[in-house]
Amino acid sequence: MRVKPWVAYSLVRIGLFAVIFVALLLAGIVPWLCAVIAAVVSFCASYLFFGKLRDAVALDIVARRSRPAVDADAVAEDL
Repeated sequence: MRVKPWVAYSLVRIGLFAVIFVALLLAGIVPWLCAVIAAVVSFCASYLFFGKLRDAVALDIVARRSRPAVDADAVAEDL
Protein backbone atom coordinates (compact mmCIF):
# COMPACT_ATOMS: atom_id res chain seq x y z
CA MET A 1 0.00 0.00 0.00
CA ARG A 2 1.38 3.37 -0.99
CA VAL A 3 1.29 6.30 1.42
CA LYS A 4 -0.45 9.42 0.15
CA PRO A 5 1.97 12.29 -0.50
CA TRP A 6 0.35 14.67 1.97
CA VAL A 7 0.60 12.06 4.75
CA ALA A 8 4.30 11.47 4.05
CA TYR A 9 5.04 15.20 3.86
CA SER A 10 3.15 15.90 7.08
CA LEU A 11 4.90 13.08 8.95
CA VAL A 12 8.31 14.28 7.77
CA ARG A 13 7.60 17.83 8.89
CA ILE A 14 6.17 16.77 12.26
CA GLY A 15 9.06 14.37 12.82
CA LEU A 16 11.62 17.03 11.99
CA PHE A 17 9.90 19.46 14.35
CA ALA A 18 9.84 16.87 17.15
CA VAL A 19 13.51 15.97 16.77
CA ILE A 20 14.61 19.60 16.85
CA PHE A 21 12.25 20.41 19.73
CA VAL A 22 13.53 17.53 21.88
CA ALA A 23 17.16 18.35 21.07
CA LEU A 24 16.64 21.95 22.16
CA LEU A 25 14.83 20.87 25.32
CA LEU A 26 17.73 18.59 26.21
CA ALA A 27 20.07 21.54 25.65
CA GLY A 28 18.22 23.36 28.43
CA ILE A 29 16.38 26.01 26.43
CA VAL A 30 12.99 27.36 27.61
CA PRO A 31 10.14 25.24 26.14
CA TRP A 32 8.29 28.08 24.38
CA LEU A 33 11.52 29.19 22.73
CA CYS A 34 12.23 25.58 21.72
CA ALA A 35 8.87 25.45 19.98
CA VAL A 36 9.47 28.69 18.08
CA ILE A 37 12.97 27.71 17.00
CA ALA A 38 11.89 24.19 16.03
CA ALA A 39 9.00 25.55 13.98
CA VAL A 40 11.20 27.99 12.08
CA VAL A 41 14.02 25.51 11.48
CA SER A 42 11.68 22.69 10.42
CA PHE A 43 9.83 25.03 8.06
CA CYS A 44 13.07 26.17 6.44
CA ALA A 45 14.49 22.65 6.20
CA SER A 46 11.30 21.24 4.68
CA TYR A 47 11.18 24.10 2.18
CA LEU A 48 14.79 23.59 1.14
CA PHE A 49 15.17 19.82 1.25
CA PHE A 50 11.75 18.27 0.69
CA GLY A 51 10.75 19.92 -2.60
CA LYS A 52 9.90 16.61 -4.29
CA LEU A 53 7.46 15.71 -1.53
CA ARG A 54 5.93 19.19 -1.63
CA ASP A 55 5.50 18.93 -5.40
CA ALA A 56 3.89 15.51 -5.03
CA VAL A 57 1.40 16.99 -2.54
CA ALA A 58 0.59 19.82 -4.94
CA LEU A 59 0.05 17.37 -7.82
CA ASP A 60 -2.18 15.22 -5.62
CA ILE A 61 -4.30 18.26 -4.73
CA VAL A 62 -4.61 19.22 -8.39
CA ALA A 63 -5.61 15.66 -9.31
CA ARG A 64 -8.29 15.58 -6.63
CA ARG A 65 -9.72 18.98 -7.56
CA SER A 66 -9.84 18.14 -11.27
CA ARG A 67 -11.97 15.02 -10.80
CA PRO A 68 -15.66 15.51 -11.50
CA ALA A 69 -18.08 15.37 -8.62
CA VAL A 70 -19.46 11.92 -7.88
CA ASP A 71 -23.07 12.83 -7.17
CA ALA A 72 -25.53 15.71 -6.99
CA ASP A 73 -25.03 16.15 -3.25
CA ALA A 74 -21.33 16.83 -3.74
CA VAL A 75 -22.09 19.42 -6.40
CA ALA A 76 -24.64 21.12 -4.13
CA GLU A 77 -22.14 21.24 -1.26
CA ASP A 78 -19.56 22.99 -3.44
CA LEU A 79 -21.98 25.77 -4.36
